Amino acid sequence: MRRLLYVLVLGLAGGGVALASPGDKTFVDKAAMGGMAEVKLSKLAMDKGQSTDVKQFARRMVEDHTKANMELKEIADKKNMVVPTKLDDEHQKIYDRLAKLDGPQFDHEYMRAMAMDHDDATKLFKDQSQNGQDPELKSFAMKTLPIIEKHDDMAHMDQKQMNKLPVK
Repeated sequence: MRRLLYVLVLGLAGGGVALASPGDKTFVDKAAMGGMAEVKLSKLAMDKGQSTDVKQFARRMVEDHTKANMELKEIADKKNMVVPTKLDDEHQKIYDRLAKLDGPQFDHEYMRAMAMDHDDATKLFKDQSQNGQDPELKSFAMKTLPIIEKHDDMAHMDQKQMNKLPVK
């Protein structure tokens, strides 16, 4: 009984911050990593992209994902959750591969990566908006999902355009 009371007092003294469920923590980790990767890859595309469509798409990704990343970090900070600050191996390999490409080949591979990333992000945000335990994270997912779905549609349309172009 004393132990339970002690835990409750500590919880209230610490601002009443509840521990995140494993699903919410996974969402924060994956959403933050995906968002950070999309910004970094899109900055690369703004420099290396050849197509105007690719550069416009990349600019939109940087703007939208920077905003969403900041909002997610604010929510995570309030909940004492740590978000990743550098790319994981999977995303770093994609970045390194793209950094070696130029011209239409870069554009094609960048849009391919964006379509795949946004497919994954759409699933992640749908799941969180339906099954998330934390109300604030669930609300963030619900609010952000339509933007990610729009990005996914744009990425697939631009990818189809890139597929029509000859790649060396």
